[in-house]
Amino acid sequence: MREYLLTLCVTAAVTYLLTGPVRKFAIAAGAMPPVRARDVHREPTPRLGGIAMFGGLCAGLLVASQLTNIGDLFSMSDEPRALLSGAGLIWLIGVLDDKWGVDALVKLGGQMIAAGVMVLQGLTILWLPVPGVGNVALTPLQGTLLTVALVVITINAVNFVDGLDGLASGMVCIASLAFFMYAYRIWYGYGIEAAAPATLFAAVLMGMCLGFLPHNMHPARIFMGDSGSMLIGLVLAAGAVSITGQVDPDLMVEHTGSVKSAVHTMVPLYMPLLLPLSIIAIPVADLVMAIVRRTWNGRSPFAADRGHLHHRLLEIGHSHSRAVLIMYFWAALIAFGAVAFSVRSSSLAIVLAIVLLSAVGLVVLLLPRYTPRVPQWAQRVLPPRYRRQEDAASGAAAVDPTPPGPGEEPEPAGESGEQTEREPALAGLEGATAIGERRQFSRPKKINTRE
Repeated sequence: MREYLLTLCVTAAVTYLLTGPVRKFAIAAGAMPPVRARDVHREPTPRLGGIAMFGGLCAGLLVASQLTNIGDLFSMSDEPRALLSGAGLIWLIGVLDDKWGVDALVKLGGQMIAAGVMVLQGLTILWLPVPGVGNVALTPLQGTLLTVALVVITINAVNFVDGLDGLASGMVCIASLAFFMYAYRIWYGYGIEAAAPATLFAAVLMGMCLGFLPHNMHPARIFMGDSGSMLIGLVLAAGAVSITGQVDPDLMVEHTGSVKSAVHTMVPLYMPLLLPLSIIAIPVADLVMAIVRRTWNGRSPFAADRGHLHHRLLEIGHSHSRAVLIMYFWAALIAFGAVAFSVRSSSLAIVLAIVLLSAVGLVVLLLPRYTPRVPQWAQRVLPPRYRRQEDAASGAAAVDPTPPGPGEEPEPAGESGEQTEREPALAGLEGATAIGERRQFSRPKKINTRE
């Protein structure tokens, strides 16, 4: 565990330190596309954040190859090299798309080629444990097609959900944490060495997302772009393919005692078609709905619009940060619920906990105007930029920073003893509001009649 934690920390540190220089490079290179109609941000923001994430991936794999226990993995298996080659190809396509733009069909072809490169180096699905049937061996053609389909679906699911600041990186970080817990349990708990590559991939993926998140949280200073979203999607899919196709299900039978118990243990994350639905269910649902919506309207499935789940959360009244947190909640609920089911599939408490948390999530989802009040002692924990927003959202009165001049009296307080609130900024002639600096219009001062 210590070696995995070291790999995670190195990956996160390298990604974090590289993101600042990459941002300056993106600005100098002109990788700042203008704001589109479907975008949520209001100012051009540099992309190419995937460069820093790819640097973190390389650093993490390099450090892992020099460690005592994990280092043996690189000599016994070709899966880390397969991941690095496929990641390098998909990253290069993403960089070209962030800078100059690449056609959607060309990107789809590049994703399939990257998946094929990993298959050629041994990262493929060999068999499937099917409930009620047992272990089903796949032919090379079936394994290749299933692997390519899983990689392409996962990449595009992560790419589609990358629409809000910190959304894609946070959701993938949650998914990779759940996946790490599951893979580490199979490797360390059951002693199955074939699960070690998937555990390493999950640790590296967590480091990539954690290192990039501080720069990408709202308001984001840099976007990961397609070079980052497709990269983390491929790494997540590589871990799924590794643990699905390389771990022998018969070994699970020896540790669990029966074929039924082994299938129950493996189904939530072993089934390639169920894996993205359980670990990244929200992005996959968004992907499916987007394809259905666009084809139903006679448009291309790759045509961008503002109908994604995060756009709908903003339309019903949720703030940017709250929409992201809601997506985090549902991603964690489904991912960790699947892992808990794989550990104790017969436990009624797990089902009741999932139902209760789902009810809480629905209540929060349907109350977009509810604003929690942060206690005074917790204000120091929040970053300054979020502290001001929290104060404004909780109804704290805005105080005029300009001190009263000589001979002037301070503005009197209202009936509740608080300072009089300012009026919000007025809308323009055609309903447009000013973006950028907001002018504050204060109410006329009340006349003091006590004299």
